Amino acid sequence: MTANAMSVERRKRALPHLYVQVLIAILAGGLFGYLAPEQAVKLRPLGDGFIALVKMVIGPVIFCTVVLGIAGAGDMKKVGRVGGKAILYFEIVSGFALLIGLIVANLVRPGDGFNVDPATLDANAVAGYAKAATEQSTVQFILSMIPVTFVDAFTGSGNLLQVLLLALLFGYGMVRLGPAGEPVHRFIETSSKIFFSIMTTIMYLAPLGAGGAMAFTIGRYGVAALVPLGALIASFYLTCGLFVGVVLGTIARLAGFNIFRFLAYIKDELLTVLGTSSSEAGLVPLMHKLERLGCSKSVIGLVVPSGYSFNLDGTNIYLTLAALFVAQALNIDLTLTQQVTLLFVASLTGNGASGVTGAGFITLAATLAVVPSVPVAGLALVLGIDRFMSEARALTNFIGNGVATIVVSRWEGELDLTALDRELHGRGRPHDRPAV
Repeated sequence: MTANAMSVERRKRALPHLYVQVLIAILAGGLFGYLAPEQAVKLRPLGDGFIALVKMVIGPVIFCTVVLGIAGAGDMKKVGRVGGKAILYFEIVSGFALLIGLIVANLVRPGDGFNVDPATLDANAVAGYAKAATEQSTVQFILSMIPVTFVDAFTGSGNLLQVLLLALLFGYGMVRLGPAGEPVHRFIETSSKIFFSIMTTIMYLAPLGAGGAMAFTIGRYGVAALVPLGALIASFYLTCGLFVGVVLGTIARLAGFNIFRFLAYIKDELLTVLGTSSSEAGLVPLMHKLERLGCSKSVIGLVVPSGYSFNLDGTNIYLTLAALFVAQALNIDLTLTQQVTLLFVASLTGNGASGVTGAGFITLAATLAVVPSVPVAGLALVLGIDRFMSEARALTNFIGNGVATIVVSRWEGELDLTALDRELHGRGRPHDRPAV
């Protein structure tokens, strides 16, 4: 080993692991936000800038991954089969998430005792969210999946389903070309490695992004905002924890792995998601780790992107729990029929939410609109703490998509169980990192 290589190796060993850096940054950011809120809010560009860098790479990575997966499968019937299994899994697990939120809200009743008069609510505070919610429709959601141009899917709204659609069409066209499409195949394969390398480099900025975002959140909203609605926040975090530990834990056990070992394996990404309140921040690293766990590229490329619109377990829990909280705080008793209707509508509106902070609140407004007896202005009660709720939403969504990918891979018979066991038990090779 050369002297330069030994120096690099010593520096790499001296640096703490990424998850330790992110954890320290989150704690430091929260403390700074508490002690100096006016200065802390100025750190918002750090968090927003980090997420912007991540989103810049997500589209190309997903496109390359899906195209290469289709090319590797060489059979569109398999693509349809994997997609069908993924959607079936999403709907079943999302149903459990909605139901758990409904049950906890009825048992704990976090809204009791508020006795809020609807006339005192500030309807203007949620006017923007309510307007965005009324613009949602099934037709518009479907049309939003189709980009205006090929390039618009990567430079426009950032809708991952647009990228997925283009990747499916591009992959299908490349497979049909046969040997003539081989040069393009090699080009995309090389491009994929480059984009993954770019993402690895960007992740070095995760501590700055997570710390800045946490400082802004605490500085802008303050810890005092947690006290009045502590019961709702505690109920939501507890429900998400139970869902991950019990529901996803049971599913993981049936699929042949331990949910807590999986959580430990993706701890770097979990802390990044926690700090930024965005599940998109960890999407690309998650795909990389799922591949190392033995999942096939084709399954990863189909399940993970579609899961960001159709497998939002944390958002589903939030929808039913927060909606019933608002009704309870306003002393409005919802009948069983109304609650079932709420659950059904939430299962539809939840599909339009993304992993970005704030989308869950818009979806809640759309869901609550189906119960006329509960004024949408009641959302003002939870507006101040929505940012604190978004962390649990993003984390649960993120974990759910990781578990879904492993399960569908096992279901499809394309999961390397030896690699899964080796990685989760810490017997794999060290994570590849660029020299620093």
